[in-house]
Amino acid sequence: MSDASLDHTPDPAAPPPRRRRGLRVMPIHKMIPNMLTLGALAAGMTGMRFALNERWEAAAFAILIAAILDTLDGRVARLLKGASKFGAELDSLSDFICFGVAPAMILYLWALEDAGRFGWFLVVLFAMCCAMRLARFNTMLEDDRKPVWAGRFFTGVPAPAGAGLVLLPLILSFQVPERYVPYLQNPYLVSVVLILCGGLFVSTLPTFSFKNMKMARAWRLPLMIAVAVLAAFVVSDPWLALTVILVLYIVSFPLSVRSYLWHKKRSTNPPVSDPSPK
Repeated sequence: MSDASLDHTPDPAAPPPRRRRGLRVMPIHKMIPNMLTLGALAAGMTGMRFALNERWEAAAFAILIAAILDTLDGRVARLLKGASKFGAELDSLSDFICFGVAPAMILYLWALEDAGRFGWFLVVLFAMCCAMRLARFNTMLEDDRKPVWAGRFFTGVPAPAGAGLVLLPLILSFQVPERYVPYLQNPYLVSVVLILCGGLFVSTLPTFSFKNMKMARAWRLPLMIAVAVLAAFVVSDPWLALTVILVLYIVSFPLSVRSYLWHKKRSTNPPVSDPSPK
């Protein structure tokens, strides 16, 4: 064997060897929040399919499932440290379909189909208000000048809550005698509800952000008991429980405004400590 065959010195004129790029492996915990978001999107789309088949309870229940999954995906992302820019964008697109398009389409098929162009105009208007609300929310997330206490409040009604409020006439129709359903299905009533809820989306009304609220240790046990009672209530009569929750949410609006103004006044005029010796 010649010495040349044993020479492993690379030829400087030869092209550099190509490196094989392996597949990028994403940890499963980073995919779970996006799976929940896609599940919410599927639930919202399925709600519209149920409405096309006039299965109104199933349609409303699908939107409820979408709201539950939408609530979980953000918390799971923070818990598993799987938050990403892709997930945030996917969540906004899913919210627009589930809580902007689907509820309005369900109400259109339930009560506004005979209203013609005006009914369709309200559906489009509601969806556009939801889109503007989500765009404003995403923009405000990048605002570093916002005080810490402002994280306890939303500006306007969040998308899942707005979807629940706009479907309130439909939810009430599941609980009243059959002879009262046409009153709730009245196009004028449904039109007013769509306009009001669309206005709440784009309003500057401060509403409580319960995900950022902190509670004293002494209140933890009463809160757990209240959650257990609420869970039993939901299992025994889900539509009545949802109605009570939505009504209590509406009642909380004056309280959230009062709390917001108190925090704003306190941050603008902080209390002056007493310099005198004790």
